[in-house]
Amino acid sequence: QVQFVESGGGLVQPGGSLRLSCGASGFTFSSLAMSWYRQTPGKERELIAGISVTGGNRNYADFVKGRFTISRDNAKNTVYLQMNSLKPEDTAVYYCNQGYSWPISRSWGQGTQVTVSS
Repeated sequence: QVQFVESGGGLVQPGGSLRLSCGASGFTFSSLAMSWYRQTPGKERELIAGISVTGGNRNYADFVKGRFTISRDNAKNTVYLQMNSLKPEDTAVYYCNQGYSWPISRSWGQGTQVTVSS
């Protein structure tokens, strides 16, 4: 059974940083691209970033380019999202999933809440 466990969220001031982690299980992690998404109430879940199997290719939504960095550790079955220069509009629940530009798995984790506020 495919499972994702996101962690690392919290309350941070504007301009601050957070590092999110997503532990994955139930599939061969090193064989699939991975991606991060976020969702706010009343809105569709949106793609933030994707990373290829080896990490050699990454894509980012325009609204996070230059501020967020996606990475992965295939030995730990974990994908990360380093978020810098956070803005109040980054406030959302963050999720990970399989895939590079769109989610592959129908399963979603519980997400991790990120709140950017002074």
